[in-house]
Amino acid sequence: DLFGRGGFSGARGRERVRLRGANLRYHLEIGFIDAVNGATRRVTTPDGATLDISIPAGIADGQTIRLAGRGQPGLNDGPPGDALIGITVVSHPVFARDGGDIRIELPISIDEAVLGASVDVPTVSGRVKLRIPPGSSSGKILRLKGKGVRGPKSVVGDQLVVLKIVLPETVDERLKSAMETLREAGTYDPRSGWKGRNP
Repeated sequence: DLFGRGGFSGARGRERVRLRGANLRYHLEIGFIDAVNGATRRVTTPDGATLDISIPAGIADGQTIRLAGRGQPGLNDGPPGDALIGITVVSHPVFARDGGDIRIELPISIDEAVLGASVDVPTVSGRVKLRIPPGSSSGKILRLKGKGVRGPKSVVGDQLVVLKIVLPETVDERLKSAMETLREAGTYDPRSGWKGRNP
């Protein structure tokens, strides 16, 4: 009665307020490879509905995917809310993300380090051949162009391969003999850069 006598009288007083529906929030875990390459996942919501989620290539841990119009229905014919999908990227035993690049640690044998070699290396798009230069030390980083994460404007990062020399569990006599010969020759000192310093 109060509003009927005031400024809301007449036809305007009979109008229903249209309200937008509330957003709904969900959580989705995806694998590292799916996060880099992109994927599609179908999930079931608590009310039994299904959502087809297109995961864009290069999505990062903690980002949110918005599905417009898949939230709560609006009030009085108001527009529906959105579905907000929070993404968690599960860590991978081999690959690690470094911005737009992917980093891996590659075990190599001592002979591959000294003599060089061509070895198979895993990438998120399959195995590729990598040439290890002769005389490579542990910690040396080799770069595989375009094997990283696709970012804005379709810029693709690289894969950084960090070499790690791994000795056999059992060192046989031939390897011992070769190392003894190298030590006796005294051809190099790996700590020569420390001389005169206090590292």
